[in-house]
Amino acid sequence: MNEQIIAPHWLANIAPKAAPALATSTVLILARIWNANGAEHSIGNAVLMTALSLAAAAAGVCASIGRAGDSVIAGTAFAASGGLAFAAVAGYAGGLSLPLLLWVLATAIAYGLAARYWRTDRRERIAHERQTSARHEEHAHIERVEAMRTGAQIEVARTGAAYAEQLAQALITRAALPGFDFKALEAAGLPELPSSSTSKEH
Repeated sequence: MNEQIIAPHWLANIAPKAAPALATSTVLILARIWNANGAEHSIGNAVLMTALSLAAAAAGVCASIGRAGDSVIAGTAFAASGGLAFAAVAGYAGGLSLPLLLWVLATAIAYGLAARYWRTDRRERIAHERQTSARHEEHAHIERVEAMRTGAQIEVARTGAAYAEQLAQALITRAALPGFDFKALEAAGLPELPSSSTSKEH
């Protein structure tokens, strides 16, 4: 069984690894642009971002302890809460030291959380590849056994046909020799020749 092999583009391999850094960097850049447009030391903006961050965190808590316990929704809500808090500090702060420090911490935490999912995904992918390889080996083994069995049957049939042809040729040749005695063959218990051969001799 031949399967189409598709080589993934190098961007498809790099994009998941770079996603956490791109996300935190985007938040930092947008927060600093917001800071340059009047968010610095703005109490109203800080209160708004804080309220949004707390609301996102509360949504994450509700999703994690709810009846369904949806980890995807909870993780998304907590990530949004952290991103809003980071954007609030980066937009409110006057200098770059604190925003950069928070950016490093947020990026490290994002990579730490993403590493768990990457390990799980890698284990599942390896298990799937092993199962696929085992199935291919099993199918290949069955095909080899069937090919050997079919080849043996063909060889036996070919050998039997060749033996029958040689026996028939030997009997015809022997019957054509002078002094051939059919009665002696019958007395010895050998098979009787076809009637066409006997009629030819008589």
